[in-house]
Amino acid sequence: MTVSVIISTYNQPRALELAIWGYSTQTLSDFELIIADDGSDSGTRDQIERLRYETGLTIVHVWQEDVGFRKCRILNSALNRATGSYVVISDGDCIPRPDFLATHIRLAAPGRFLSGGRICVTREVFDSLTQRDVVKGSIFDVTWLRVRKALPRFRDILKLSSNEFADALDRFTPTRATWNGHNSSGWRADFLAINGFDERMGYGGEDREFGERLRNYGVRPRQVRHRAVCVHLDHDRDYIREEVRSKNEHIRRDTRGVPKALSRFDSWMKGPTWTEFGIRKSPRPEDQVRDKTEPIK
Repeated sequence: MTVSVIISTYNQPRALELAIWGYSTQTLSDFELIIADDGSDSGTRDQIERLRYETGLTIVHVWQEDVGFRKCRILNSALNRATGSYVVISDGDCIPRPDFLATHIRLAAPGRFLSGGRICVTREVFDSLTQRDVVKGSIFDVTWLRVRKALPRFRDILKLSSNEFADALDRFTPTRATWNGHNSSGWRADFLAINGFDERMGYGGEDREFGERLRNYGVRPRQVRHRAVCVHLDHDRDYIREEVRSKNEHIRRDTRGVPKALSRFDSWMKGPTWTEFGIRKSPRPEDQVRDKTEPIK
């Protein structure tokens, strides 16, 4: 199995640097790291060049012009560049635990995508965090976090538990397994089969819509939120727009489908698997073939 890791970023050089150092500590070392850059300035490009040398990682920088929030488009560009058969997707403000990639690969299975978890730390902790804290793994140490009052929720402590305990927590948690943009993985062939991310979508549910189409395609989610863990660094979100969220929700309703009304025993009608606003700006290839073979009336 070949592995590609895609992390999205936009003008967050300090968070991105800490995240990249996190990937330099992985127990699984054979992977390519693709930075999906939604229009950052030249400082990010220069930083990536430096970190290639300092970390020894294979880093691919995929960049697009900054004309607003276009995360879905740059993720599709990164998927096009990826060479791995298996793809882990996260964000440039998320630091992976050293066993992060090894856990994703260990739990990968045909017909499945993995839904990982995160621990959120405050802006104050982020501001004080150093490269040394990341490389030594201090950011994942419960005592280190408690001293900095960075674990306000008991469920975050559970995500740092032993693997045996985490297995049980993932089996019995009531939290649904969804595609989480900060920590999910699956097979590149499945991603291409649904035409990637829907580029009509701005911030707010765009990652979940991708997972909902995967489910429509028959790819089932697997809960790994207590086993595959990353730390999310708090930051401002000046790109949130309520009208965009509303538009996204309309798209997601279409993707989820509607319930049949005949009987409470009927299953849900599945929504679409393919978006015409993804990697290929066209209907599904099989639909195009069918159109060409239909008799002319």
